[in-house]
Amino acid sequence: MAATDIYLTQSNDVAARTIGDDTLIMSTLDSTIFMLNSVGSAIWNSADGSTPLSRIVHEHLCEEFEVGEEEAFADAKEFVDQLATHGILLVSETPAAPKEIQ
Repeated sequence: MAATDIYLTQSNDVAARTIGDDTLIMSTLDSTIFMLNSVGSAIWNSADGSTPLSRIVHEHLCEEFEVGEEEAFADAKEFVDQLATHGILLVSETPAAPKEIQ
């Protein structure tokens, strides 16, 4: 889908709670609070560091919310950029290394 895809990882510097289909997230770095609707929650819940944004858009947003891929990707990228600005999502051009099993 995207010429340069990105990978998303949830920051460790947040507190998050699911309330119905929505997600409440607070950054412990700057105390900003975000209330994510069901679309934002789908992106947040898929941010595992190894799934590219294009796949999240295709498998979760387009299918679940009946929206076109180009529009969904553009909107998702803008949303991700906003959360990344506050350190809530970490964005990389490469997948995150698997966490070590302890």
